[in-house]
Amino acid sequence: MSGVRPALMRMSLAAALAVVVVAPPFARAADHTQARRAAYAAMAALPDLDEGVWNIDWHARRGPAQPKPQLTSEAQAKADAALRQGLQNRSANCVPPGMPEIMGWPYPIEFIYSPGRVTMAIESDSQVRRIYTDGRGHPADPDPTFLGDSIGHWEGGTLVIDTVALNPTTEIAPGVGHSDQAHIVERVRKTGPDALEVVTTVTDPKVLTAPWTTTRGFIRHRDWRIQEYVCEQNNHDSVDDQGRPGFKIDPDATAPASASGPEGAKH
Repeated sequence: MSGVRPALMRMSLAAALAVVVVAPPFARAADHTQARRAAYAAMAALPDLDEGVWNIDWHARRGPAQPKPQLTSEAQAKADAALRQGLQNRSANCVPPGMPEIMGWPYPIEFIYSPGRVTMAIESDSQVRRIYTDGRGHPADPDPTFLGDSIGHWEGGTLVIDTVALNPTTEIAPGVGHSDQAHIVERVRKTGPDALEVVTTVTDPKVLTAPWTTTRGFIRHRDWRIQEYVCEQNNHDSVDDQGRPGFKIDPDATAPASASGPEGAKH
């Protein structure tokens, strides 16, 4: 018996140590679950941007024209050259338009809330913007992207979005890209039960002589859904490397229809 007791004691000690080791993870998991529930509950106080989808209010666009960007002399020369040559930007080749252009495209936007983040699902090019609202700053050395790096915070019912690190191939005006100092601030707020206003200010000392501010109105469509957008499907309006427009024509579409079949009767 004397040989059993030490073994039992060792087992009891091991079991006790196991409880000590295992208990903290369970406690941490419980704390995490409670914090997660609290974070989701707090989202109920946010404006209901996440109900339905939003599309540009075309009636509002019939009002005063939006101000044009005030370009530096070098940027203006590029814009003038692009206009004279009738050049298109790379979006004709299914390259995403990027910020800030994509927010003015005629496709709906959906807001999705999650703790510490607001996500914009944009139908155009099936793009997704992630705006981090958890208090983080921009990365010290962010990679430039079409949509940039976005952080945000709430000022009452207004979502303030700060975006940097924009891909210089996206355009601020026809033929004019961003520089590495481009900076965008958006203020997103409801102006009515189903009305939204987005005030966008772009600064770029290498391209703009003054901040460029535009205001767009959106209206809510509660019964709409974001659709899949694949630009490469049936894209006939492409451009070459210089931005010169061209057209892709299906050779079969130009062949004469058979007169013997029902299609032969069409003109």
